[in-house]
Amino acid sequence: MAKMQMNGTRMLMGKYELGKLLGQGTFGKVYYAKNTKTGQVVAIKAIDKEKVLKVGMTEQIKREISVMRLVRHPNIVQLFEVMASKTKIYFVMECVKGGELFNKVAKGKLKEDAARKYFQQLISAVDFCHSRGVYHRDLKPENLLLDESGNLKVSDFGLSAVTQQLRQDGLLHTTCGTPAYVAPEVITRKGYDGAKADVWSCGVILFVLMAGYLPFHDPNLMVMYNKICKGEFKCPSWFSYDVRRLLNKLLDPNPKTRITIPQLMEVPWFRKNFKPVHFEIEDDDLVSSSFDEVSSEMSQNSSPDNTPVKKPASLNAFDIISFSRGFDLSRLFEEKNVAKSEKRFTSTQSFSNISSKLEEAAKLLNFNVKKTDCKIKMQGNKNGRKGNLVVATEIFEVTPSFFVVELRKACGDTIEYEKFCNQELKPALKDIVWVWQDDDQ
Repeated sequence: MAKMQMNGTRMLMGKYELGKLLGQGTFGKVYYAKNTKTGQVVAIKAIDKEKVLKVGMTEQIKREISVMRLVRHPNIVQLFEVMASKTKIYFVMECVKGGELFNKVAKGKLKEDAARKYFQQLISAVDFCHSRGVYHRDLKPENLLLDESGNLKVSDFGLSAVTQQLRQDGLLHTTCGTPAYVAPEVITRKGYDGAKADVWSCGVILFVLMAGYLPFHDPNLMVMYNKICKGEFKCPSWFSYDVRRLLNKLLDPNPKTRITIPQLMEVPWFRKNFKPVHFEIEDDDLVSSSFDEVSSEMSQNSSPDNTPVKKPASLNAFDIISFSRGFDLSRLFEEKNVAKSEKRFTSTQSFSNISSKLEEAAKLLNFNVKKTDCKIKMQGNKNGRKGNLVVATEIFEVTPSFFVVELRKACGDTIEYEKFCNQELKPALKDIVWVWQDDDQ
């Protein structure tokens, strides 16, 4: 809650000094702010809880938080922290000072090289989102911001979707987005591939950057939709042959033949002066929020891999009973359908074999590994593809020939964690697992 200080400044949660109002929307306001402890300048979006609940937007807000924490990339606006009071939800985000790309286009069309640079950065960000199973679904110049160095930052993931929202046909079915930028298959409501729909929107954006106006436009919405569905657009005379050819592939009304991002990245026009983004996510760069508590032990410095391993902790009778599903009381306190962050399996292998196999599996799955005694920390690889997911494991000894291994999500998105454990880690550990606790008996 923001409180007025003696000097007239407003403080939020005793940590952020609120400044001028940057913008205002239906559900809240965005303020310029400064972290009084670090001096870091941020933007804070204050969302009204009552309004969100009244219109049934709770799940959308949760999804936006989840998605923004999942897609941490130099060309995506970064979410630093989420806080909440009785009446507000606060998003503490990267402050992007260069304004909207839309404002630059509004002053006139861009030269080909400038448009290409922004388009390359846009595609880098969208490709990363897709690699994490996230589809933006509302890409447009108004949602593309510029930092002080003129680099593009994708924002506003309020309408985004994740892989888990796909129906049995493997497609998304929610009609959303901005009419002039939406793909034809979204309009027809027959189900669509989120990645292909985002590619179409990127094509519209490229056209707008270079032309200064929309490829599909008409005062009559139905007439405009008809043009979109037929892919009827005309390039202005100043477009080069290579740009025209690429736009025909991007704005192909048939999603099955529309160019994909991997194919796009091989196009010579796109590759000109293209600089692939390389970035790392360090331990102290992980997002903290009230929605996902990071274990304090994960913030401690881990010992080098060659530190002698101590004997694992022993379990007493109560520990063993509490591990059983019949004695699990957490369901009384958790919401339905919320996945538990802890997973356990038993093993009759030796401690050294279990430890070695966990380390081997983690590295095979492109995770960085840090070992401390009988604990192993798996962290998303520094190339960023695994995002901010951190999995903590600990081995407990029941008897000299029987062990329990506990895995816990220390940080990161729950959906990504569930996917990692169920689809990647379980198959990799099958040689040492006797039984997983959550397997059907």
